[in-house]
Amino acid sequence: MRRRLWILLTALLLAVVIGDFLAWHFAERQMRASLADWVAVRRAAGWSVSSAKPEAGGWPLAATLTLRDVALQGGAPDIPDGLAWRAERVVLRLAPLHPLVLRIEAEGAQHLRVADAPDIPYTAGRLQLLVPLPADPAALALDLRGETLRASVPVAGADDALTLDRLDVDAVLYPAAPQGQPAVSMAVKADGIGLPSRLTWPLGPRIASVVLDAALNGPLPVAPGLTACATKWRDDGGSLEVRQVQTQWGPLGLTATATLALDPELQPMGTGTAQVTGYAETLDALARNGLMSRSAATTAKAVLSLLANAPDDGSPSAVEVPLSLQYRTLSMRQVPLVRLPELDWPQP
Repeated sequence: MRRRLWILLTALLLAVVIGDFLAWHFAERQMRASLADWVAVRRAAGWSVSSAKPEAGGWPLAATLTLRDVALQGGAPDIPDGLAWRAERVVLRLAPLHPLVLRIEAEGAQHLRVADAPDIPYTAGRLQLLVPLPADPAALALDLRGETLRASVPVAGADDALTLDRLDVDAVLYPAAPQGQPAVSMAVKADGIGLPSRLTWPLGPRIASVVLDAALNGPLPVAPGLTACATKWRDDGGSLEVRQVQTQWGPLGLTATATLALDPELQPMGTGTAQVTGYAETLDALARNGLMSRSAATTAKAVLSLLANAPDDGSPSAVEVPLSLQYRTLSMRQVPLVRLPELDWPQP
């Protein structure tokens, strides 16, 4: 009896191992086929895609394909001078417990160049893109997860560091969205942003957190070049709805909502509402560093002090104010605060 039990258990274990191997082999073949299809589509669209031959692995916990020396370049003319990205390794992963989620993990040294900006080398403790399978062409979802990111950026003629403790991006693209409906919906959360030390930051060199929930309302334009796309998006009634933006940077605590669009000169314009704490210290810091005049800071503090609510529990006083952006000037109750730099669009 005992011998029969051992035979049964051995046969069951063998069946599990064989089944797991077959599932791994099937997933690995599916990933190879999907990768080949994706590369073919990108190349047909004018992109350059290259890597070493994919290496299969991961059994028994997952099916993986490891690509070394990955390079992706293209995007012109929509992106002037295109986009280029390189990574030491990219690992595609399908796990048995999550067979409908493809995990794309970028590892080692990486480089990113957008348009004619300098090449940015960076590393990450973890950088993972989650892609649902099968993809829904009507709603393309992408989830990006990053930890311990460190980029080398050029500042004042020398390299400096920009760091990020954690980054979470959840985005959904709706290619066929009509006018007034979200064409891109996104939620972004960044924690522990370390700013380049070679520059002086009026509110301090570290931003504790930034949270953004926004929707880019359609339709998505189809036009040759970035400037033409922006013009058509504006002419078709496109808008950016900021459902919430929240940040804690030095003394400033900010929660805001806004609706933005592009004016006839393709500069941002719009209105919003902000709830602010630490406003007095923030305005003093901005004036001290020449980002606004002292008279504007004094006027703004006087207006905000009249509107502020002092909580009974002793927490910092908060004020809710309307904001407007017009002709590149951010104003609070018709009081000009900051003059924004002009967006320099590429020549069509």
